[in-house]
Amino acid sequence: MLKRFVKLRGTGAWLRIIFGFVIANNLFHITNFSEPDIFNYSTLLLSEKKDALYVGAREAIFELSKKNVQWTVAQHPMMMCTLKGKSKERDCLNYIRVLQVVDDERLYVCGTHAFQPQCDYLNLADFSLDGRPEDGRGKCSFDPSQSFTTVMVDGELYSGTAYNFLGSEPIISRYSPSQSLLRTEYSTSWLNEPSFVFADVIREGTNRVDGDDDKIYYFFTEVSVEYEFFGKLLIPRVARVCKGDLGGQRTLQKKWTSFLKAKLVCSMPELNFVFNVVHDVFILKGADWRDTVIYGVFTSQWGNVGLSAVCAYNMTAVEEVFSKGKYMQKATVEQSHTKWVRYNGITPSPRPGACINNLMRQQNISSSLHLPDKTLQFVKDHPLLEDPVLPIGNGPRLITKDVNYTQIVVERVRALDQNIYDVIFTGTDKGVLHKSVVFEGEVHIVEEIQLLKNSESIKNLLLSSETRSLYAGSDSGVVQSPTAFCGRYLSCDDCVLARDPYCAWDLHTAACVNIFDAPSKPNGLIQSLNGDADKCPSGKGSTCSRTT
Repeated sequence: MLKRFVKLRGTGAWLRIIFGFVIANNLFHITNFSEPDIFNYSTLLLSEKKDALYVGAREAIFELSKKNVQWTVAQHPMMMCTLKGKSKERDCLNYIRVLQVVDDERLYVCGTHAFQPQCDYLNLADFSLDGRPEDGRGKCSFDPSQSFTTVMVDGELYSGTAYNFLGSEPIISRYSPSQSLLRTEYSTSWLNEPSFVFADVIREGTNRVDGDDDKIYYFFTEVSVEYEFFGKLLIPRVARVCKGDLGGQRTLQKKWTSFLKAKLVCSMPELNFVFNVVHDVFILKGADWRDTVIYGVFTSQWGNVGLSAVCAYNMTAVEEVFSKGKYMQKATVEQSHTKWVRYNGITPSPRPGACINNLMRQQNISSSLHLPDKTLQFVKDHPLLEDPVLPIGNGPRLITKDVNYTQIVVERVRALDQNIYDVIFTGTDKGVLHKSVVFEGEVHIVEEIQLLKNSESIKNLLLSSETRSLYAGSDSGVVQSPTAFCGRYLSCDDCVLARDPYCAWDLHTAACVNIFDAPSKPNGLIQSLNGDADKCPSGKGSTCSRTT
């Protein structure tokens, strides 16, 4: 277990950080980290390999040790930013937005840099910037409040953000040291005022007999192009590109040939109610890509409803839509409020938007550069699929009232019954953490913890399975918390009825303990995910009130 130290300026004290947790609060074991005059701790990167948490804040990057880097804005770009009408004290600073691992020695970091995004390499050995900044346009947002997402895949940066100062040119792109920039078309058919939330790679290529490619998936909410209403109707989307995409030879030169997008459905069909804004996504990866489950937190764009939902999707269902789904095309005649309709014509071969596979290679198509113009022109004009991605069970896993979920992480836990359960952690806009468990297709909330003292929004949430810790980033600081608070349950009944797969009642110590830390053998522990407390010793299970 790595031990590091943080010097908290202004307090004169050294805070010892042990990557597991630090007992900073005798009841909840929650640790806070912040620095005077530093704000917006919203970019987090966890390195299990180095046992380190990296934090990107306003004009600073921290490793949770005594190391930190100042990356401020020079006078000239600051002046240019203010001349454009931006606030010197708020907008024209350098908000760190991108922290990605390049290799064991370096991180790739990007900041807004007074509305002139810049990127650089951060050397981990001495925790210093290379000092050779690169243009950050298309890699990092201009505005600290703009949406964006990035993921580093085999040394190449995949990003979704705005390419211009005004934020009016959204782009999904790939930046590679060895290849040309690849990006989306500037077309509302491809991206229409998107709000990006997440991107990640799904490694399919090694486990597919058809020789298909790895894929990068993007999740965002955008203004609908299919329907026209009195206002802007928002639609949650999942988009996909192929890792091996090189663009087209003539059509779609230096553009994605594999870009397709589909609607993510999260709704209550029985009430005809739709959750149409996705705020965050977590991909729970299995040993095989087919076992992967995608979790998302959603709200409705009509905020007065006050409901949040968690929906889950099988990766196989997503793959089915992208590999076999029908395409849509712009309507040629006025059809009520519908602007796009299903394409019923003949689809070109090879399938537009598909990755290069063995079947294509047999046709001497070994690269996207070899794809026929007919296929490329079709995908250029038809990036939208009609078939939606439906959630597991055709509805939300969890619905909460008067709560706005902002972040989500999920962990699979093997309980004492040897079954594996999905434990869902959701952060809210009030600094609250909800912990829920999926049991026999149903979800119940195990506990609610006020993580942030200031009741502010949780802007980032990371999970360390190795140390069983959660890290929450906000405007004012970073909080570290264990994934379970078993010690808060003071009786056997309370411990068992919590239905927390991490917790069990230890008969030898008469305490509620974390099963991963318990000294007793499993037969000396009592746990029941269905809430059966009958095995508790008689007379020993008086119920105590639970505090949150």
